[in-house]
Amino acid sequence: MPLVRISLRQGKSEAYRRALADGVHRALVETLKVPEADRFQLVSEYAESGLIYHPNYLEIARTDSVVFVQITLNTGRTTELKKAFYARVVELLAESPGVRKEDLLISLLEVNKENWSFGNGIAQYA
Repeated sequence: MPLVRISLRQGKSEAYRRALADGVHRALVETLKVPEADRFQLVSEYAESGLIYHPNYLEIARTDSVVFVQITLNTGRTTELKKAFYARVVELLAESPGVRKEDLLISLLEVNKENWSFGNGIAQYA
């Protein structure tokens, strides 16, 4: 059900990018109870001119190692679950690959279940 988009500046290793994807997925499974096999992710790298952010918005000091995580998922999770998810992502990505908590921006886009088709032109959750 979740579709994860991870965006970062060019130049990180394949192992770094994989650790980002693995950490986000682990947090989804652990906190939001997403099935382990429900993994659909896009990891995109951008040149300096293609990744634009404010370095101090909300008085959070960001660096050029900023990572944007945007997740489209089914609606219905509580604010408490979302907060737990954000905290777990920060914890896991600090461990590996070493992302500073200030450099992680997470956005959740909630949609109704009928807005998904996983193949064959069928709305499997409708």
